[in-house]
Amino acid sequence: MSAFLSQAVLYLTAAVICVPLATRLGLGSVLGYLIAGIAISPLLAVLRVDVVAIQHFAEFGVVMMLFLIGLELEPRAVWNMRHRLLGLGVSQVVLTTGLVAILAMLLGLYWTTALAVGMIFSLSSTAIVLQTLSEKGLMSTAGGRSTFSVLLTQDVAVIPILAFLPLLALPAFATLNPDGSIARSGDKADEAHGAMSLVEGLPGWGVTLVTVGAIVAVILAGRYLAGPLFRYIHHTRLREMYVALSLAMVVGIAFLMSVVGLSPALGTFLAGVVLANSEFKHEIESDLEPFKGLLLGLFFITVGAGIRFDVLIADPLVIVALTLGIMVLKGLVLYGLARMFRLRGRDQWLFALGLAQAGEFGFVLISFGLQQSVLPPDLAERLLLVVALSMLVTPVLFILYDRIARRSPGDGETGTHDEIDDDGPVIIAGVGRFGQIVNRLVQSSGVKTVVIDNSLKTIQLMRKFGFKGYFGDPTRPDLLRSAGLAKARVLAVCVDDVEAAVKLVAYARKERPDLHIVARARDRNHVYRLVRAGANDVVRETFDASLRAGRYVLENAGLTEYEAHRAEETFYEHDRHALRALADLWKPDVPETENADYIAKVRELEAELQTALLNQIEVGDAREAVADPSAPPGPGKS
Repeated sequence: MSAFLSQAVLYLTAAVICVPLATRLGLGSVLGYLIAGIAISPLLAVLRVDVVAIQHFAEFGVVMMLFLIGLELEPRAVWNMRHRLLGLGVSQVVLTTGLVAILAMLLGLYWTTALAVGMIFSLSSTAIVLQTLSEKGLMSTAGGRSTFSVLLTQDVAVIPILAFLPLLALPAFATLNPDGSIARSGDKADEAHGAMSLVEGLPGWGVTLVTVGAIVAVILAGRYLAGPLFRYIHHTRLREMYVALSLAMVVGIAFLMSVVGLSPALGTFLAGVVLANSEFKHEIESDLEPFKGLLLGLFFITVGAGIRFDVLIADPLVIVALTLGIMVLKGLVLYGLARMFRLRGRDQWLFALGLAQAGEFGFVLISFGLQQSVLPPDLAERLLLVVALSMLVTPVLFILYDRIARRSPGDGETGTHDEIDDDGPVIIAGVGRFGQIVNRLVQSSGVKTVVIDNSLKTIQLMRKFGFKGYFGDPTRPDLLRSAGLAKARVLAVCVDDVEAAVKLVAYARKERPDLHIVARARDRNHVYRLVRAGANDVVRETFDASLRAGRYVLENAGLTEYEAHRAEETFYEHDRHALRALADLWKPDVPETENADYIAKVRELEAELQTALLNQIEVGDAREAVADPSAPPGPGKS
C-alpha cells in the first residue's frame, strides 16, 4: 500500500509542477506531462517501478477519449467521413508502411523485419494529437477532421497488423526451450496474466460471427439499454451512481472488445457514436472527463519516464537521425496526401505536422514483434526509443504549426473555410455579442444548432468553451447547403453586416419559402429591408434592451409594476404592427424626411400608441380604485 501511495504522490506532484508551467510557457499540457515523466524517471528507477505496466493501465485514457469523441459525433457524421476513412486513412497507412519499409531495407534490414518496422511507424499518437487538437480548438477544422479520420483508421488497422505480424517471424530471432521448441518472451507473460479470449480456437467463420455479434451487441445495448439504465439510476438521485454506470459502460465495452480480439478504443468509439443522441449524453461526458484527463496525463508521464536515455547516450547521432528521418518521411507522405485530398493552407500543415510522429500503439506492436520473433532485441530497444522521442517532439511541431498558421494568408478573418458535415433544426449565422446569446438559449433548451461565423477568432474562442461552430462566410450558398438549409426549421440571421444580412435572408427565402427566418437589424431602415427580403421576425439590436430600460423608468416614475409591464407589452405589440405598416411605405431611394406618406403614417401611428398607452394606464387605475378606493391617481391625472 505504501509503495502505491508513494508512486501516486510522485506522479501527481510532478504533474502539478510541470503541466501548469508548460502551459504558461505556451508549450501545452502534453509536453508538460512528458517533461514531468522525464524529470521523475531517475526516482522511478531507484524505486524499481514497472513503468510499462503502469503505461498499459494508463492507456485506458485513450479508450475513454475515443468514447467521449464518439459522443460528439452522430452516425450520419461518421458516414459522411467514410471517404476520408477509406481514402485518406488507408492511403496514409499503406504509403507510410511501404516507404518506411524500403528505407529500412536500404539500411540493411531483412524484408520481413523492414515491413514490420514500416507498419509500426505508419501509426500516429491518438492520445497526443487528439488531446492537442481539443486544447487548441482545432477538431472542427477541415485539417482537424481529416487528422481524426486518419487516427481512427490507424486504430482499426492495429487489428490486422497484430494478426499479420506473426507471419513475419524469423527463427534467427527466436530462442529455444529445453525441448527444442521455439520460446517467445510473451509466452510466460500470457500464461501469468491468463488472457481470456472468446475467439481462440474457433474456425474463421466462428471468429467472424463472434466479432460481428459483439459489435451488434454494443450497438443494441447503446440504443435500447443505456437509456433505461440511466433513467433507473436517475431515480436514486445519487451522483456517484451516474459515475459508476458511466465507468461500467466503458470498462465493459473495452473488455468485450478485448476478448473478441478487437481494439477496445474502436469499440468504445462506436458506443459513443450510438449514444450521441442520448438524453444523458452531457451527463456521461461530465462524469468521464476527469478520469480521461487523469489517465491520459498518467500515460504521457509514463511515456516520458520510459525514454531509455542510456540507449540514447550510447548512440545519440543514430537515434536522433532515425527519429528525424522517420518524421520527415512521414510528414512528406502526409503533406502529399493533404494536397491530393484538397486540403488547403493551414489545414495542410496541421495534417502533416500533427501526424508525423509514431504512436502509443507502436509500443504494443514492438513488444508483440519481439515476442513473436519478428524483431531482434537490440533493434526493438532502438525502435522503442525512436517512438518515444517522436512523441516527445510532437508538441513542438504543434507550436511550429501555430507560427505557420499566424503567418499564413488564411489567418484572421479570412482563410480556408471549414467543411460543414453536420445539420440541425436551427442554423445560426453569426455568433458575436448578439448571436451567442441566441445560441446559448436555444442549445440550453435542448435544440441542436449549427453555428457559422466568418470570424476565426470567434469560432476558436467558442470551441475553447466547449461550443461547436464552423468558420466560414454564412452568405455562401454551398456552406448553407452543407449546414442543412434544405431541412432546417429556423434560420437565425445574427450577422452584424447590414448588406450580408439582407443578402442572406433573400437567398434563404428564395431557396426555402417555408423556412422561418429570424433576423437581427441595426435600425429601422434595416428592418424594412429585411422584411422585404423575406424575414418573418426582425429584432433590432438595442430594441429589447431599450424597452426593458423604459419599463424600469416607468416603475420608478409612479406606475406600478403591473402598469409598467402592460405598457411595455402594448408598446412592443404596437411597434411590431407599425414596422409592418411603415415597411410598405418606405422607399429606399427617398429620404424619410421627404416621404410625405411615410411621415403621415408615422404621426398617425404615434397618436395611436399614445392613446393605447393612456387607456392602458386608466384601466390599471380603475382596477386599483376598485381594490383600494383611497389610492391616489396615476401620473398625469388629477
